[in-house]
Amino acid sequence: QVQLVESGGGLVQPGGSLRLSCVAAGSIFSINEMGWYRQAPGKQRELVAVTSTGGSANYADSVKGRFTISRNNAKNTVYLQMNSLKPEDTADYYCRADVQVPLRGRNTYWGGGTLVTVSS
Repeated sequence: QVQLVESGGGLVQPGGSLRLSCVAAGSIFSINEMGWYRQAPGKQRELVAVTSTGGSANYADSVKGRFTISRNNAKNTVYLQMNSLKPEDTADYYCRADVQVPLRGRNTYWGGGTLVTVSS
C-alpha cells in the first residue's frame, strides 16, 4: 500500500507565499510523474503543476510565473512553492503520484488534500 501525505496549507493574505509538501510512503519501487491538483468549492478538480522524474515541469496557465513545482526523488517528496497568492487560488490542494509498486505494477495514488485559503 502507498500513502501520500500533504502538508503546508493554511491561511495567507493576498500576495503572500506558502510551500506545500507531499511525501509518498509505503511499498514503492519507483515514482514516475508527481503533481499537484486543486479543487475549489463548487468547481472541478484541476491540474496545477506536474513534474517528471527528470524534473521537467508543466503548469496551468493561471499559476505560471507564480508557482514552482520541485521534487526530491530520494525522499519521494514533491513540493509546490506558491508565491504572489491570489484569492482565486483558494482551494483544497491534492498531491498525485504515479507509483510503480513491487509485484503490483503501476498505480495512481492521491493524497487527502490540504486547504489553502487566501484572504485578507
